[in-house]
Amino acid sequence: MSQEHEEAFPDAAGFGLRADCANCFGLCCVALPFAASADFAIDKDAGRPCPNLGTDFRCGIHADLRQRGFPGCTVFDCFGAGQRVSQVTFGGHDWRRAPHTARRMFDVFPVMRQLHELLWYLGEALALPPARPLHGELRRALEKTERLAGGSAQELTELDVPAHRGEVNALLLRTSELVRAQVTGRKKDRRGADLIGARLRGADLRGANLRGSYLIAADLRGADLRSADLIGADLRDADLRGADLTGSLFLTQSQLNAAKGDPTTTLPPDLARPAHW
Repeated sequence: MSQEHEEAFPDAAGFGLRADCANCFGLCCVALPFAASADFAIDKDAGRPCPNLGTDFRCGIHADLRQRGFPGCTVFDCFGAGQRVSQVTFGGHDWRRAPHTARRMFDVFPVMRQLHELLWYLGEALALPPARPLHGELRRALEKTERLAGGSAQELTELDVPAHRGEVNALLLRTSELVRAQVTGRKKDRRGADLIGARLRGADLRGANLRGSYLIAADLRGADLRSADLIGADLRDADLRGADLTGSLFLTQSQLNAAKGDPTTTLPPDLARPAHW
């Protein structure tokens, strides 16, 4: 995380916005459901521990998840929600030793995950100089989101998350428009577009609006994605080898982890090159 991004938002109750599995009770391995598919080798219901979860709340096949049929686990990012729910909201009482907390803890986790994701986006927006006219509104939205995340378990489960996401998203869209306006020339608007398997090798996508677009298995080799808005874009198996993602907006680590790339892929400074590239 760059210094500018890190300074833009509170420290999320001292736990930050990056996952710290050592301080979490394996919530992503229990609270969330998954279905047998290319991403997961088995079916699992919400609230049921994954059979690979150990008694120490660590994954027993962590080093071999992709090879064992669980690539979906390698791309998930809780944005630090897991450790906050475990250590702050529930005060370090784990669901195994305090089983009466399990159901509520599992209900709170996906809510907290969404709030932490919004904190990440708002922090990024506040670090963007072209968005300075919106910094006051962005900071107020960030402070409100942080207050909501600091609520009790009951308050969190009763929170109208879609309504709050809608408010924040409107600000993020205005932020995007200010930043992308700095890019000269005509900019592509492919918001929500079906670009599955699209041939976009070497495409000029500077300042493009790709919010929520489906770029699954798209060929983006050598594409110029500088200052493109990628919030919510599905990049599973997208080929980003040689692509330039410098300054791309609202790109997350989980999106990169789901894609393909190589040492020539240029990334924003806040994100790390996935180990499997």
